[in-house]
Amino acid sequence: MNMIADEKQLQEIDSAVQVMFGSLRERTLTLMQKPFSVDTKTSQNDLVTTVDKANEQFIREQLIKIDPHSRIIGEEESYGHQIAPSLVGHIWIIDPIDGTMNFVRQRNHFAIMLALYIDGQATLGYILDVMNDDMYHCWRHHGAFVNRQQLSAPVELPLSQGLVDINRYLLLSNVHNLQDVARQAAGLRMYGSAGIELIHVFTGQLSAYISRLKPWDLAAGRVFAEELGLDVKTIDGRQLSVLSSNTVLVATKQASQEIGWLLK
Repeated sequence: MNMIADEKQLQEIDSAVQVMFGSLRERTLTLMQKPFSVDTKTSQNDLVTTVDKANEQFIREQLIKIDPHSRIIGEEESYGHQIAPSLVGHIWIIDPIDGTMNFVRQRNHFAIMLALYIDGQATLGYILDVMNDDMYHCWRHHGAFVNRQQLSAPVELPLSQGLVDINRYLLLSNVHNLQDVARQAAGLRMYGSAGIELIHVFTGQLSAYISRLKPWDLAAGRVFAEELGLDVKTIDGRQLSVLSSNTVLVATKQASQEIGWLLK
């Protein structure tokens, strides 16, 4: 398939996915108003609900229609199973409710995320801030948007003037000297949802976000980070893998450089 045909196909896919997200938001809000079950996975803080599972099933059903020859990796169906290592072709990665604890306890501050990787390249990304009804979408080399407004690269600030978000466990354990990073920053924030935290980096509300992320936590955000010229990398010098967990830094160039000086 030639480049023009590829671009036409991606345009059709992107349009169909955005329509799907409109339905998905309404479905999620409806399910929130009804009784739903909550279970634990790895710990009492690692939750899954029947809404997570219903959302993932709905997304899978729609993607099969939208992009029938693709492969799909979803958080809930992939939990406890080895993810196939191949990145050949179209690979969709789903996070049906990102920030499930927030969803359960607050009914706020959670997102739905979806990404398309083509032969390993981050190509399309979607992050829906459900309660604010803001749809963030990005197409590699075509721009990043919130609803229909294009996003610009965040303003570069010194670490002393920027806010940072650091995963609670990493901070309390002082992994890689992250407590010093928090002290050097203008302030520390924690939101409990990778999608919401990544949005805050993209929009300049945070200068940096550091967390241990699974494939579905980072897949969509990586598309935006690369498009907006942000650093997205591991903090331990390992190669960033699409299909495994990584301790990741997403930050402006200046914040990333200063944080690098402080890491041990």
